[in-house]
Amino acid sequence: MTTSKTWFITGASQGLGLILANQLLAAGHRVAATSRHLTGLTQAIPADAATFLPLQVDLTDEASVAQAVQATISTFGRIDVVVNNAGYGQFGSIEELSDQETRQNFDINVFGLLNVLRHVSPHLRAQQSGQVFNISSIGGFFGNFPGWGIYCATKFAVEGLTEAYAAEMAGFGVKVTAVMPGYFRTNFLSAGSLATPHTSIAAYQDVRDSLTTHQEQINGQQPGDPAKAVALLIAMSEAPQPPLYLFLGADAYQLAAQKITAVQRDMQQWQSQATATDFAAEAI
Repeated sequence: MTTSKTWFITGASQGLGLILANQLLAAGHRVAATSRHLTGLTQAIPADAATFLPLQVDLTDEASVAQAVQATISTFGRIDVVVNNAGYGQFGSIEELSDQETRQNFDINVFGLLNVLRHVSPHLRAQQSGQVFNISSIGGFFGNFPGWGIYCATKFAVEGLTEAYAAEMAGFGVKVTAVMPGYFRTNFLSAGSLATPHTSIAAYQDVRDSLTTHQEQINGQQPGDPAKAVALLIAMSEAPQPPLYLFLGADAYQLAAQKITAVQRDMQQWQSQATATDFAAEAI
């Protein structure tokens, strides 16, 4: 038997967040769920008010995030599990994307997540327990995707801050996991979740081809089952020692292994020269 917990989930009106919220409520957990639009959230999750708290939140507004966290504490008394799920894909080559487009992606995917961590951490520290899942992407570990550089950069940032956050919170009994899914069959590649560049450059044919492949071939045919993914997260929330790194999907494992092999190959090729760069030891 699992103990009923209070979950705080961002981006819960669609995709993994929505499926997770519904599975949790069906299992008897309490869920505080955020979305930019309250109506869409309440329509997507018509749950009992005793266990479900829908919250309209602008993740880029720190005051809005703080109010949502406080409302959750006031309603349910505590937060046991935090799932930073909100985010969107920004497609386009590095040269094509404007400063504004780039910053907007970081504002949601990175700084919005940081706003949540900043305001849940005092509560998790005080109760000396908790689990945080930061939903990243295999694109936060393997960035060799033409046209996905900015999105991957946001997810690489999530990976790095998650590692540091895990180290900072370990002494308070708080467990932290970076979740790196591969291709799962959600609406991530649809127009509402994937932004394309305002200005495109014809010279980047590989970028145009990548967008066509993702929208016309991969979208709707992703191998990952999101219901199985969130079921694993729920099970993992009960694990005594959840992993810091969770690659989700066979494709994520394959790409991670490919990256690790490439890094090891480059390290070995240049090891003798690269490790001979310290100051020379003084003769005694």
